[in-house]
Amino acid sequence: MPTLTDISTVRDILSRHGFSFSKALGQNFLINPSVCPRMAAACQPEPDGDFAVLEIGPGLGVLTKELAQVATRVISIELDTRLLPILQETLAEYPNVTIVSGDVMKLDLAEVIRTHAGNLPLVVCANLPYYITSPILMHLLESRLPFHSITVLVQKEAAQRLCATPGTRECGAISLAVSYFAKPEILFSVSRGSFMPAPNVDSSVIRLQLRKEPPCKLSDETLFFRLIRAAFQQRRKTLSNSLCNAGYAKTLVRDILVKVGLSPSSRAEELTLEQFADLTNEFYQVQKRTDS
Repeated sequence: MPTLTDISTVRDILSRHGFSFSKALGQNFLINPSVCPRMAAACQPEPDGDFAVLEIGPGLGVLTKELAQVATRVISIELDTRLLPILQETLAEYPNVTIVSGDVMKLDLAEVIRTHAGNLPLVVCANLPYYITSPILMHLLESRLPFHSITVLVQKEAAQRLCATPGTRECGAISLAVSYFAKPEILFSVSRGSFMPAPNVDSSVIRLQLRKEPPCKLSDETLFFRLIRAAFQQRRKTLSNSLCNAGYAKTLVRDILVKVGLSPSSRAEELTLEQFADLTNEFYQVQKRTDS
């Protein structure tokens, strides 16, 4: 079988199938031979155990081939129908790989997993397009599907945001959301020269270890994320001003901040998950009294 990290081989395959890269789909194929084996090893829930992998955007199948050698089953979702005949060629020797044609944001993932993974322990491993990294990750996390972990290659700056510790300057709304659902960590860096075509930025591989239970108790999870989005809408503003701009009364915001031990001059990035949880629970109690 062809070596999918060899540039001349890749060019030959693409030429024979008349394939050209789509900027709109953020297509950058991995050609660094060391990256995919490390990703495949990092995503295993336990050594030598049976498990299934959900891959998003297999491209030519370079990561898929590595996953197929360690996983019991691999389900790869590919949006670009032009790649389907190429994948049939490059993955012909791997009967444990199933290619699903479609958009991961629109497919019924629960049904896909039920059909192709059964009750096997399940992980996600993928080289995600930069332009849609955060929406895909939040879609996977909010799906509540039984993923043990999500191991993905993303833009380096995105990796830093996704893995930022709540309560630090680097933290944003996406950092808090990820930390609520999972324990994130950056595994290793990947240079821009590892791709064809080479992007203008470097990348990192991160792993999100899904939590069995949320790290804080909430009265209303929807309200929790609404407050987080409002708090980070204008990062330069104080938390008090941001919440007021979101439609909450100034006196109410001030009273609740004081009640949970926060200064009106606090900023969103200074708060931990637990402090946002306290804030949420207080707002929930006020709403509950107002509605009754």
